[in-house]
Amino acid sequence: MNHAFDDTIFALSSGRLPAGVAVVRISGNKTRFVIETICGQLPVPRIAKLCNFRGGEGALIDRGLALFFPTPHSFTGEDCAELHLHGGKAVVDAIITALYAFEGCRMAEAGEFSRRAYANGKFDLTAAEGLADLIAAETDSQRRLALQISSGTQAKLYSGWRTDIIRARALIEAELDFADESDVPGSVSDQVWQLMEDLSDRIGKHVRDGKRGVIVRDGYKVVIIGAPNAGKSSLLNTLAGSEVAIVSDEPGTTRDLIEIKLDLGGITVLVTDTAGIRDTKGTVEKIGIERALDRAETADLVLSLHDLTAPVQVDHGSAVNILRIGTKADLAVSTDSMGYDLLISTRTSTGIENLISLLSRKAAAAAGNLSDPLPTRRRHMELLHDANAELRLAIDDETAPLEVRAEYLRRASHYLGRITGDVDVEDILDVVFSQFCIGK
Repeated sequence: MNHAFDDTIFALSSGRLPAGVAVVRISGNKTRFVIETICGQLPVPRIAKLCNFRGGEGALIDRGLALFFPTPHSFTGEDCAELHLHGGKAVVDAIITALYAFEGCRMAEAGEFSRRAYANGKFDLTAAEGLADLIAAETDSQRRLALQISSGTQAKLYSGWRTDIIRARALIEAELDFADESDVPGSVSDQVWQLMEDLSDRIGKHVRDGKRGVIVRDGYKVVIIGAPNAGKSSLLNTLAGSEVAIVSDEPGTTRDLIEIKLDLGGITVLVTDTAGIRDTKGTVEKIGIERALDRAETADLVLSLHDLTAPVQVDHGSAVNILRIGTKADLAVSTDSMGYDLLISTRTSTGIENLISLLSRKAAAAAGNLSDPLPTRRRHMELLHDANAELRLAIDDETAPLEVRAEYLRRASHYLGRITGDVDVEDILDVVFSQFCIGK
């Protein structure tokens, strides 16, 4: 990514063309000059003005609204502007061509507006990631969690923890430096370690709660397994409302993983159909069965399907959370549950609504209360784990010199600072901001 903030950048920020309205965003030190030239005058800050947009030699491009946001009160912290014009491809191409004609102006790279906002202190890294998640949100739970993170709730929590650790370290170092002074009590460090013990417990719980954040962000993972012809693909098609998987009486039809995405109660539920589990000599089918078992082991919930007309027990691998479901209930001789959690028929839709309701309840329970800030990214989880590991070293290594235990605390605060970007994070900035679309 080009990090030259001396350039003035621009991009289409409103999405795919054609559209009713297109919004072109501009940011940088030449924004004022660009707007004055294209629009004829600079609009009053933060008030939309109807303007004629003109290109080279004063040729009229379009007529629309212009807005100007002076530094530092803008999204990026620089002078910013927006041009709202008709969303035709030729119109937008013409305005982009006009912007390219200005020296020092160029097309923005992916995430560059947000990166400039971060560099200018408009928000921290967690808020930037929350903003990216908000743009990508497909369900209400994803929207709510992303909005919470982008508002700074998560950053406030981590910054508070980091401040607690820095204060603890300062007290320990004061005891080291002024051990002979009467106004520095020798029991200070004892109080510090109890406070750090409490903090470690809070961080540990937060990391464990991160599983809920991952479920909201990436989806509640459900895997369907069973013997061949147990009705796995039929169930997947019924849940999807379309023919996404081949249904056949021939065993081994499904060889690879087939996944659909459902929105159940505002939570994304990912349902995966897998190869029928049986003893086979077919190389491809064996690979499919291995993938089925691997996916089942990492699933949040496994639906183990059994054909009620000819039930076959199958290996569940190390999967723990399993629902046993009897299929083809319309053909079964007996309607007794026979130890199954649910009986269904995709042909008559028997039990399907109950299954969907059950999946919705389980996904909601797994996601839990979204009012609490949750870590949603692997980067957060790893750094929180590292921070807590350093805290535990400082707390538990009671025989170590105070200087060493203070260093453990310094490293713990450093890891927390890397989450929000309060310390050097240059190595991860490209990764974070490359996830944004161009124009954001």
